[in-house]
Amino acid sequence: MLKTIPRQAIIDEALSWVGTPYQHQYSTKDAGCDCLGLVRGIWRKLYGCEPAKLPPYTPDWAEAGENEILKTACDHHLDPVTLSDARPADILLFRMQAGVQAKHMAVLIEPDLIVHAYWGRAVTRSFLAPYWLRRRAYAYSFPNLSS
Repeated sequence: MLKTIPRQAIIDEALSWVGTPYQHQYSTKDAGCDCLGLVRGIWRKLYGCEPAKLPPYTPDWAEAGENEILKTACDHHLDPVTLSDARPADILLFRMQAGVQAKHMAVLIEPDLIVHAYWGRAVTRSFLAPYWLRRRAYAYSFPNLSS
C-alpha cells in the first residue's frame, strides 16, 4: 500500500525539478527528463518506488491512434478527476490537436501555473494560458493524497 502524501509535497518536489534538461524517456532530476519522466521522478521520490515500466513511446505530439499510452498508465496508477475539479498537485494530460493522442503532461502547482518538461528546453513553470487550457484532455490525482 502506498503512503499518504500531502499535496504540498508534490508541488514542492515538482518545483525542485525546474531547470532539469529535457531528455526523452529520462527521469533523473538535474540530469534529464521528459514530461512523463518528471511525473515518474516525483512518484519515486514521494512513494519510494517506481510506478511502472512503460513500453517505448515516441515524443511526437501529433501521433494519431487509439492506444493512448499516457492515459492508460494514468488510469492504472492515478485517480481520475474532472478537469473542472483539478487542484494544485494534480496531473494534467494535454492533447496537442484534435484527433491525436494525449502525449503531454504537467503538474498543476497553482490554479493558473504548471510545471512540465518542455521539448527542446527543460523543466519549466508555465502559465496555464489559453494555449494550454484548450489542450487539456484529462486530469488525475496522485493516490492517497492529504490536503
